[in-house]
Amino acid sequence: MRRKATKLLKILSVLSCVISPLSHAAENIDQAYIQKIVSTAITPIQKQFNIPGMAVAVSIDGKNYFYNYGVASKEGKQAVSQDTLFEIGSISKTFTATLASYAQINGQLSFSDSVSQHLPSLRGSAFDKVSLLNLATHTAGGLPLQVPDEITNNEQLMDYFKNWQPKHAAGTYRVYSNPSIGLLGLITAKSMNTSFEDAIEKKLFPELGMTNSYVNVPAAQMKNYAQGYNKKDAPVRVTPGVLASEAYGVKSSSADMIKYINANMQIGKINDKVQQALINTHSGYFKSGGIIQDLIWEQYAYPVELNKLLTGNRDAMAYEANAASKITPVLAPQSMAWINKTGSTNGFAAYAAFIPSMKIGIVILANKNYPIPPRVMAAYQILSQLDQQTALKN
Repeated sequence: MRRKATKLLKILSVLSCVISPLSHAAENIDQAYIQKIVSTAITPIQKQFNIPGMAVAVSIDGKNYFYNYGVASKEGKQAVSQDTLFEIGSISKTFTATLASYAQINGQLSFSDSVSQHLPSLRGSAFDKVSLLNLATHTAGGLPLQVPDEITNNEQLMDYFKNWQPKHAAGTYRVYSNPSIGLLGLITAKSMNTSFEDAIEKKLFPELGMTNSYVNVPAAQMKNYAQGYNKKDAPVRVTPGVLASEAYGVKSSSADMIKYINANMQIGKINDKVQQALINTHSGYFKSGGIIQDLIWEQYAYPVELNKLLTGNRDAMAYEANAASKITPVLAPQSMAWINKTGSTNGFAAYAAFIPSMKIGIVILANKNYPIPPRVMAAYQILSQLDQQTALKN
């Protein structure tokens, strides 16, 4: 598989260099042409990794385009559509960060607060010196990637946190962590006097116009929930665990996710506080491993080279501790930026990216777990060409 992935990366790399700009005027950009761009990037990936189904949504100046490939389930053979539900994995974390940003606007918390300020049971622990900002930027000091398997409820979780000892001083290293953002989600919901699931499903999603997104998929929507497949092609779906909702639990469609991307680019009209909460998640707080760490979102100054994106999205950024340097003053939200986030569960793979200044964005969803580099390269190939055409149009 590693050899095949390397071969695909080489093919995509060549394609991204040799594909020429549009041969016709920008005003003639149509869905058929965009479909050609998308299919050229996506079809080799689907074939290479034997992915049953993929859904791609592209936004250009607020106009959405949808391209669907394959089936939602190999057994049922239902075709993928823009309403098919996929597990989006860690892209879920961006919703948690947005909800926390919204709570700060409402005065319910501050990112400068210590964790123990909101959770009295953790007073006197290492969390006296860990801020909510640290949780939102993976800089708490070395929380693990996953909640330990033996922890099955919140009481055990709090005992674990109370005894946790950081490997690094808060704010000095970036260590990607589900418990980190999960703890932020737990605190945010507590500050709002509700459950996290209700805060997301009954407040944030409706405000964003996302009518087909869930933490817990209702029975009536199970028919639209794609079957996931792991790297061995076995059927799997996510198994909820402690802090799963907050860290990787969202299921959504390409139609809903592109609405979310548009809202992040300030396209369309939504509640002013929610809009500001989204904007605030694009502030840059730390530099680490080639990325600027926002509130969960990761950004790069635009234009950006493909190699830099691949470096920032490499496995080492998820599985290793990377030195982090604080950005002072905080980097205000940038329009000339490539902002992205990956997401994976055992049976699904996702990638979202957008460039605010160009008003272009993309969501790539798949019902099989496959490597991150091809996702990034495909998105880069597509958005780079759309950027060219948007520039011509303007």
